Amino acid sequence: MSQQSNPAVSRFPVPELKDMPEDIRERIIAVQEKAGFVPNVFLVLAYRPDEFRAFFAYHDALMERKGNLTIAEKEMIVVATSNVNQCQYCVIAHGAILRIRGKNPLIADQVATNYRKADITPRQKAMLDFAMKVSATAHLVGDADFEVLKGHGFDEDDIWDIAGISSFFGLSNRMANVTAMRPNNEFYSMGR
Repeated sequence: MSQQSNPAVSRFPVPELKDMPEDIRERIIAVQEKAGFVPNVFLVLAYRPDEFRAFFAYHDALMERKGNLTIAEKEMIVVATSNVNQCQYCVIAHGAILRIRGKNPLIADQVATNYRKADITPRQKAMLDFAMKVSATAHLVGDADFEVLKGHGFDEDDIWDIAGISSFFGLSNRMANVTAMRPNNEFYSMGR
């Protein structure tokens, strides 16, 4: 699996797998074995090993945390906010994950295009309304937002999760745009 610097993958150098620190190399190989390919985000972020580790540690803490949000709902947050942040990589990659985890080949396109018209529940629309507010105007979040979410059955940990995912992927979206990270072709047909 040789990956030279490739403008189709990143504006920055992409290290060879053999030159990566062992823990990063092992993680990438594990992902490749599970998915059948290496998502470009792993290759691009391997350029800065300490940041790679921190990024994926926080990603895993948010996205793998047990709580009241389903894995599909977490992916909805990523897709909706990544669309507003104009992050092609995350909309395509997490759209594929949403189609698979939501067991719905239409949902990712609906959420990415206009979640307000998507075939999702009022609870999920409230969740995405809040995620979008966090993404674009977090300084305006107030007690009324918490009351709306609580009215849909979200507790404080759920609200933290929504805010954390929206915030984290704001960082991810910006770095993907700056690096010109391209979605792998494999993502486009997954879950369809």
